[in-house]
Amino acid sequence: MEPNQAAEHLQTIRTLMERSAVYRRALAPVMTFCGVIGIAGGVAGNWLPMNSARAFVLYWAVVAAVALTGTFLLVRRQSLKDAEPFWSPPTRRVTQALIPPLVVGAFLGVMVVWLELPREICAMLAALWFLLYGLAIHAAGFFMPRGLKLFGWWFLISGGLIFQVILARGIGDESVLNWLMGGLFGGSHLAYGIYLYFTEKRRKAT
Repeated sequence: MEPNQAAEHLQTIRTLMERSAVYRRALAPVMTFCGVIGIAGGVAGNWLPMNSARAFVLYWAVVAAVALTGTFLLVRRQSLKDAEPFWSPPTRRVTQALIPPLVVGAFLGVMVVWLELPREICAMLAALWFLLYGLAIHAAGFFMPRGLKLFGWWFLISGGLIFQVILARGIGDESVLNWLMGGLFGGSHLAYGIYLYFTEKRRKAT
């Protein structure tokens, strides 16, 4: 490793450690927003005709795109408010940690759509999405507040349990999939966002 690269890495790590409290505050609105979008997506999904795996994947791809766009805007607003560059070295580090599992999840969705797989595959796909999302969050947790790694473990454990239930008994009524996606993804993010909000208020009060 060249001296300049080593110095940049050390500076990035130092910046991440120094700003952990700032990132923690920024996570609260992001998690709350993703939670609301996820819950709304789960509710709306049960009112829309989704009789194929393709429809299920495309619908949740749109929900994910809305969540990602909103997250981008919230983080950008926070960086402008703090007079900091948006695409900073810490942001690059977090993004690099998130991308690989999310790309695998997107690839699985594309394959389901491309091959026109049956509707029954959606339950296993949802479980794999939870597992991959947990891996992404856990990886990003090494550069963020400690609680984010625990949040990643929550998705890993939940996805693993759902996967076991599917292998053992099947999903049963497939109409529960949208409730599962909205409840686990949206509900978990909303709960974590509320937790961050109230714990931050207590810190400021002390």
